[in-house]
Amino acid sequence: MKKTLGKKGEDIARKYLVKKGYKIITSNYYTRYGEIDIICEKDKELIFVEVKTRRNTNYGSPEEAITKQKIAHLRKAALIYLDKEGKNYKGLRFDVIGILWQGEDISINHIEAAF
Repeated sequence: MKKTLGKKGEDIARKYLVKKGYKIITSNYYTRYGEIDIICEKDKELIFVEVKTRRNTNYGSPEEAITKQKIAHLRKAALIYLDKEGKNYKGLRFDVIGILWQGEDISINHIEAAF
């Protein structure tokens, strides 16, 4: 089965995060407001990660594809996750990982506390 570009990008992002010391809690967490690509933790902080992957910058960088509406939906989905899990964390944040995949070249831009 062929994976979509987005799913391949999420795989790259997960590997990147693990290499940087993050613990992946879950991936592709679905709610009625949409999906949170990756939920992870590091240093007792809960991190919700949105991953955007592109093959070129014809329509801007991957990170620029995140709209105000997408941010609002991610926040609502995060509240649902927090309500269901009920764990305490030192803090929480929303990160964005932009992946630009051009042929054999893959560049990763990790923006911590993006919004």
